[in-house]
Amino acid sequence: MSATDTQLEAVRAAVEPAVAALGLAVYDVEMLGGAGARTLRVTVTRADGVDLETITAVTHAVSPIVDGTSTIGSSYLLEVSSPGVERALRRPEHYSSALGEEVSVKFHTGAGPQRVRGVLRRFDGVTCVVESADGVDEEIAISDVTQARTVFEWGPQPRQRSKDQGRARAKGKS
Repeated sequence: MSATDTQLEAVRAAVEPAVAALGLAVYDVEMLGGAGARTLRVTVTRADGVDLETITAVTHAVSPIVDGTSTIGSSYLLEVSSPGVERALRRPEHYSSALGEEVSVKFHTGAGPQRVRGVLRRFDGVTCVVESADGVDEEIAISDVTQARTVFEWGPQPRQRSKDQGRARAKGKS
């Protein structure tokens, strides 16, 4: 675990009780940006969703706690948000809660980086299995994952056309 990961875990531990007291859970804590423009993002969630009023309440509750946490160091901007419909999968509980959902996973292979998109079928803490659209299961070591997220499809799925319909349209017939 890196020094930054240790700092973020300390922040998580410090803010979780205040977030839980408001009826929410901490989904993630991450540091974004670099040297002069760092943002500490605390992502919160609950079963019935998170609205702007709730975000404001969490911000007021956790800001003094984070300010009092000496592990963060130099200046930063505090951002409190919800994970949204497309959530990053970074912790074991993220993978577990996404079982059965559409995901996109980017990972290292001997031949270079690869990405697979499909349904997350299994997760055991060491590997995950993603079933692609063509029904092939891809087993991926979590240690090889560089980026993973849930995928949300907006609107209805496009209708599948038969080959005959496609040919008729191409010839100008209907």
